[in-house]
Amino acid sequence: MAKINLRAWREEQSAERQKQFIVNLVAAAFLAAVVVFLIGFYIDMQTDRQKARNNFLRNEIAQLDKQLADIKQLKEQRARLIARLNAIQELQGTRPLIVRSFDEMVRVLPDGVYYQSLNRKGNTISLVGRAEKSDDVSSLMRHIYASIWFGEPNLHTVANDANMKKFNLTVPVLKPALEEVN
Repeated sequence: MAKINLRAWREEQSAERQKQFIVNLVAAAFLAAVVVFLIGFYIDMQTDRQKARNNFLRNEIAQLDKQLADIKQLKEQRARLIARLNAIQELQGTRPLIVRSFDEMVRVLPDGVYYQSLNRKGNTISLVGRAEKSDDVSSLMRHIYASIWFGEPNLHTVANDANMKKFNLTVPVLKPALEEVN
């Protein structure tokens, strides 16, 4: 038995192992390449999905920005309309007040006093008139001050003019509360 040659068998086994090693190495390399390819494909797929989400969010943000701009424009337009409406309502509301204040100017007029001109600017009426006596001017001022429609009158000038007293005074117009009017 000492003469049996096992060298050929060992060489065949070594060659077979080498071949098996190379096949395993190629298979492992192929499997690693497939895994790397699949991981790359998965990462690309996730990147594409994230880009799609980002684009969707950008589009939605752009739409919201446009809607915000529209809302801001509508608020500005609403504010302008409200200002116009308030101005119209104020004019409508003061129209009876103007008529009532001029009507009240006639009611407070004592005998012997005559108006030459009435001028209203804002909430102030400027009067130029004539009176027979200075007491008549004082009486007019007391009547004006007693009225709920006027504030305290301010006498600017009193001058003699052909047996008459010419006077100039200003009167603030008030807006009385509803309880005072009725």
